[in-house]
Amino acid sequence: FLFSITSGLFLGWSLGANHAANVIGTAVASKMIRFRNAAALCGVFLVLGAVFGGGGTTATLGRLGTVNAMAGAFMVTLAAALAVSWMTRLKLPVSTSQAIIGAILGWNLFAGVATDLGALARIVFSWGAAIALTATLSAILYLLFRAFLRRSRVHLLAQDAYTRVGLVLVAAFGSYSLGANNIANVMGVFVPVAPFRDLRIGGLFTLSGVQQLFLLGGIAIAVGVFTYSRKVIQTVGNDLLKLSPLAGFIVVLSE
Repeated sequence: FLFSITSGLFLGWSLGANHAANVIGTAVASKMIRFRNAAALCGVFLVLGAVFGGGGTTATLGRLGTVNAMAGAFMVTLAAALAVSWMTRLKLPVSTSQAIIGAILGWNLFAGVATDLGALARIVFSWGAAIALTATLSAILYLLFRAFLRRSRVHLLAQDAYTRVGLVLVAAFGSYSLGANNIANVMGVFVPVAPFRDLRIGGLFTLSGVQQLFLLGGIAIAVGVFTYSRKVIQTVGNDLLKLSPLAGFIVVLSE
């Protein structure tokens, strides 16, 4: 089992390297937050999101098709990890959800397992819906914030300080959401075969076996953020579109 989850840890590392740009890219590229500070903030909150908020998406992914063999779980996550790491090397932001779902569909074909087309349709629909929803939110929020700043006549120095605080807050919230939404991609296929037992922490709370698995995946994602996320941050934060700090705040808030 420990050998098999190395592919999941590799996928987690690739995810952190590729997806950190989604939540801290604009803040770092606009020089409002230093990379090390942003990476530390991102790492802490995505681990919390993975451990305490990752159950829902794991259940959805499980309905698509269950990988009930250890070797299958290893190959599914390895295939997704190789695809995501290759895209990261090319400085291209890519969805690990698309990568892991493609790998699961490949496993279903190999193993002769039926794919739940209804679950697949809902997942694919959510990708398009997310684009439409965040685009609409971003446009509305930007207009509202711009109108508010014009009416309030906030001094530029105060506006800069408020924007910096706002970027920190949305980076933390976005990182928690990143961990909660994507840990299923990293460790979800290992849930049926995980050998961990519930662990009592100092008489305060209990970590279930699944949460322990998600903790390992969350740490792998955080390591990816620290070690290899600068390239994609440059693409999202600067090369794709030059964003002001306020626009960067709106983008992450909408996301």
